[in-house]
Amino acid sequence: MNKIKKLFKNRIFLCLFTALLVGSITVKAATYFPSNNVIYDNSESGLKSADVQGAIDELYNKCFPPGPLDGTIFEDKVVTSGDGLYKDEYDDGRYFYKGANPNNYVTFNNEEAGWRIVSIEPDMTIKIMRIASIGEQYWDTIGNNNWARPASLNTYLNGTYYNGLNATAKSQIVAKDWSIGAVTNDNNNMANTISNENYKKWNGKVALVTVSEYIRSNSNKSNCGSFSLNNNNYSSCKNTTWMYINDYWWILTPCAGDSYHTFRVYSNGRVDYYGNDDYAVRPSLYLSSEVQITGGTGTQNNPYIIE
Repeated sequence: MNKIKKLFKNRIFLCLFTALLVGSITVKAATYFPSNNVIYDNSESGLKSADVQGAIDELYNKCFPPGPLDGTIFEDKVVTSGDGLYKDEYDDGRYFYKGANPNNYVTFNNEEAGWRIVSIEPDMTIKIMRIASIGEQYWDTIGNNNWARPASLNTYLNGTYYNGLNATAKSQIVAKDWSIGAVTNDNNNMANTISNENYKKWNGKVALVTVSEYIRSNSNKSNCGSFSLNNNNYSSCKNTTWMYINDYWWILTPCAGDSYHTFRVYSNGRVDYYGNDDYAVRPSLYLSSEVQITGGTGTQNNPYIIE
C-alpha cells in the first residue's frame, strides 16, 4: 500500500497523469481495493505486471527509476557538506568520500579497519585504499614513469603483493581500467586534470590513487578543489581530507612533459613530482560489485565488514 499512498504525492500524480495523457501507459481498469473484477492491461507500455499493485509499482519505478545507490548500505549516506559521501561533479555516477574523517573504514584481507573507501563507482564496484604503508619502494627502479610498461612497483603490487593476499580477498578484487595519463604540475583546472588522467588507461588489479582522487577527497572545494589550490593552501587543506598522512607516499599519476617524473604526496599535504627514489606505498584496488557489506558503520572502531 505504500506505493499507492505515494501516488497521491504531487510528483507521482503528475507523472501518472502525464503518462495517461500521452498514451505511454494504458490502464483499462484500476482500483485501490481488492477485487476479482479488475483488469489491468499494460501491454502498450511494455511493462509486465498483470495485477494492480504490480502495475502501480512499475509505474512508480518508470517515473522515478532507482538511483545507483538505492538498496545498498550507502543509500542514505550522501551529503553536501562536512565529512561524508559526496556525489561527484566531474564523473557521472561516481561518489567520493570527502572530509577529515568520514565513516569509510572497511576491513579487508583480515586487516580490521586497515582500509578506507575512496569511491563508489558507476558500476557499483568500490575503490579502497590501504591506510598503512606496505613499505618504501621505488615507483620504478629505472626511473620510467609509464605505469603500463610495467613500472617495477606495478609488477610488485600485481605479483608479490597480490599473491600474498588471502584467498577471500583475492576473490573480492576485480581487474579494472585505471587512469594513468600524465598531468601538468600545479594545474588549476580540475576538469582538465581528470581528463588528462583519463587519456590513458591500464587494466589490472592493484595500483595507487591518482592526483585527482587525492584532491577530490577534500571537502573544502573553494580552497582545496584543484591541484594548484591544494598546493597553495596545503597547510589548511591537509585538515579537510582523510587522505592526508604525515608521510611521503607515491600516487599513480605521472608528470606531463617527460618520461621520468611521477607525483607523490608530501608529508605536509602538498602534491609534487619527483624522480627515482623510494617512498611509502599505499595500495589501492577495486572490490567487486558482488561483495556484500554485512556489518559495521564505517567508523574506525566499527568498520564495514565485507563478504
